[in-house]
Amino acid sequence: MQCARAGDLVLAFGAGTLNAERQVALEGLVAESTVDPDALRDEVRAKYREVAAHPHAEHHFHTGRKLASLLGYDDSVVAQMPDRAVESFAGVGNPFSIRPLQAGERVVDVGSGAGFDSFIAAGLVGESGSVVGVDMTAEMLAKSRETANALGLAGRVEFREGLAETMPVEDGWADVVISNGVINLCPDKRAVFEEIRRVLRPGGVLQFADIANGRPVPEEAMRQIDLWTG
Repeated sequence: MQCARAGDLVLAFGAGTLNAERQVALEGLVAESTVDPDALRDEVRAKYREVAAHPHAEHHFHTGRKLASLLGYDDSVVAQMPDRAVESFAGVGNPFSIRPLQAGERVVDVGSGAGFDSFIAAGLVGESGSVVGVDMTAEMLAKSRETANALGLAGRVEFREGLAETMPVEDGWADVVISNGVINLCPDKRAVFEEIRRVLRPGGVLQFADIANGRPVPEEAMRQIDLWTG
């Protein structure tokens, strides 16, 4: 597997028709999966339930402040955040390195986890903006909501339970969609990208960081959930 920074994988499109170049790029990222989607989601929930409850335990990926620093987040901003807002962060890149968010923008964070990227986004869009985080793991949602309340951000940052393939967000609501290390864990990537296009306003922007594999994967390997999550 190759770890690709956000700048390598940016797709920017609105709610209209994709042009040919963007359609080809999209199709290259959405090979059909033969894995059991419910079993995969159960495994992902179990793994990230542990990250929410035991962020300092040994995981097969980095977490927390050290990871944020390695990925190029502003150390001065992260240093001001309480531990509970940072400790369960488990991203693979920095989606904010693609372009700075603008004051007043409305942002959807796909797979928001414990809320780290959502809280960063809230600081960038300011009081005139708003952020909606979407996640499927109850423990991550509980942690992110408690942290939002503790930070006094409950009016600007909202965390909703849902799947990346069926987000509880209105059509055309978002100026920007962000995501960090989540789409690779989704069995139906075409549905995820179509859902992102649905929630974006015309001319809106998707900026995300994720893991991509540029080589063909045997069908038998595609069925092995441990290879998806490990």
